Amino acid sequence: MKNLVVIDLGSNSVRMTITEVDSHGNYQTVNQIKRYVRLSANMGPEKILQPEAIDRTLAALSDFKDVYSQLEKPDIHAVATAAVRQASNQKAFLKQVKEQVGLTLKVISGATEARYDYLGVINTLPMVNGLIVDTGGGSSELILVQNQQLKHVVSIPLGSVTLSQNYLEADVVQSASLFKAMTFVNNVFNDVWWLREATNLPIIGLGGANRTLAKINRRKKNFLNAEDVHGYKLTDEDVYETLTQLLGLDLEGRKKVPGLAKERADIIVGGLIPVTLLMRLLDSQQITFSNAGLRDGILFEYLNDLKA
Repeated sequence: MKNLVVIDLGSNSVRMTITEVDSHGNYQTVNQIKRYVRLSANMGPEKILQPEAIDRTLAALSDFKDVYSQLEKPDIHAVATAAVRQASNQKAFLKQVKEQVGLTLKVISGATEARYDYLGVINTLPMVNGLIVDTGGGSSELILVQNQQLKHVVSIPLGSVTLSQNYLEADVVQSASLFKAMTFVNNVFNDVWWLREATNLPIIGLGGANRTLAKINRRKKNFLNAEDVHGYKLTDEDVYETLTQLLGLDLEGRKKVPGLAKERADIIVGGLIPVTLLMRLLDSQQITFSNAGLRDGILFEYLNDLKA
C-alpha cells in the first residue's frame, strides 16, 4: 500500500489530499485538508510575495507536514501554481519552504495545471465536449475538450484575488469598478483565438469561486450536502441571478450568505466574473461543477504510471 500525498499551493488556498493506492491501482482518499493563506495578497505590479502571506503559507505547510509525517514512506507530490509562478522572489520563497518545512515545491506552468484539470475532469465526469474553466486566485485555466480529447488550453493571469484587488472594492462593489473589471476580462477572452470554438458547449466549472457558486445554490435549494457539488448543474439564469444577489450586498451581507465561506466573501464577485462572462460570450446555457481538478489529475497520472 502506497500513501500518495498531493499538495496544491494556489494563490488563495493550499490543499492537501492523501490517497491510499494498492499494487492493483485501487485507491481511496483518506484525508483532505484546506487552509486559506491568500499567498497572492498585495503582490503588486512587482509581483513580490509578501512576508505576512509567506508566514501564513509556511504555517499551513507545517501543519500538513505534521499529518503526512505520520505516514509510512509517503510519496509526496507538491506543486505551486499562479502566485509562485508569477513571483519575482520565487527562488527565495522556494528555498524558505525547503529550509523551514523540508518540502520541495515544484512550480508548474499554466499549461501543465490545465492538463491536470483535464485529467481530473475527464476521469470523473461523463464529458464528451465542453469548456473546462478553472478560476483560481491568481490565474484561470481554459481547456477546450472535443470528443473527450484535450484540444486547446490556455492559462490567463486573472483570478478571484487579482481581479478583486486590482479592480473591485472589498465592501460595496461600485458599478464603475465592476464595468472596468468586466471590460478587462472581456478583452482577455477576445485575445484567445480558439475560444469561439466553444460556442454553445456546456461549461465545466472548477476552482474555489466556481464551486462556491454551486454551494450557494445547493444551500438555497436545501440540498442535504451542500459541499457535494461534483456533477451538479446550474442554468445560465441561475448563475446571473446569484451574481446579481451578491452585488446587492455589502461585505458583511456576503459573509452571511449560506454556502459562501467568510474568508471568500471579499473576492467572490471577482471570482465569478470570468465564468459569468464566458457563459454570455459563448451562449452556454448550462454549467456543470467538478470537485475533481489538479490534485485528482496528479493522482490519475500517478495511477497511469503504475500501470506502465
